[in-house]
Amino acid sequence: MTVETHPLIVKRIAWPDEAVTRAFAQALAQRAAIGNALLELRGDLGAGKTTFVRHLLASLGVEGRIKSPTYAVVEPYTLPSGLNIWHFDFYRFNDPREWEEAGFRDIFASNGLKLVEWPEKAGEYLPKADLVIAIELQDDESRVVTLTAYTDAGVALAT
Repeated sequence: MTVETHPLIVKRIAWPDEAVTRAFAQALAQRAAIGNALLELRGDLGAGKTTFVRHLLASLGVEGRIKSPTYAVVEPYTLPSGLNIWHFDFYRFNDPREWEEAGFRDIFASNGLKLVEWPEKAGEYLPKADLVIAIELQDDESRVVTLTAYTDAGVALAT
């Protein structure tokens, strides 16, 4: 039996340039719900998913080079505050079962922020997101972003 999950809130915003993307990430980093959220980042190659994550991680206090997990699949971070963050990129998955075989179930069950690029590649194995951030690149290089919250934490992040 499949359980339908309907969004609690859907909001569309514009990111006309990288400065607005950075400002959005900085504002999101200030919200209390961010510390234990699961965020899915959706969009085509080059849409700006990793750029947004870099701004968010820097806003949360991650120092130094923030690498894309495209080849490693996951990049973990632990902040001095004790916040654990995992940045996943499932682009290279050929089968959703790779998520299960990689042993990610324990990470997703633990406390901390999980940021997931290409979540559709993990299929039904991935837990329900608190917030889905869908980024659409426009012809003028701006972005239209749709925020879809599926939990109360997601609503707190989206509003």
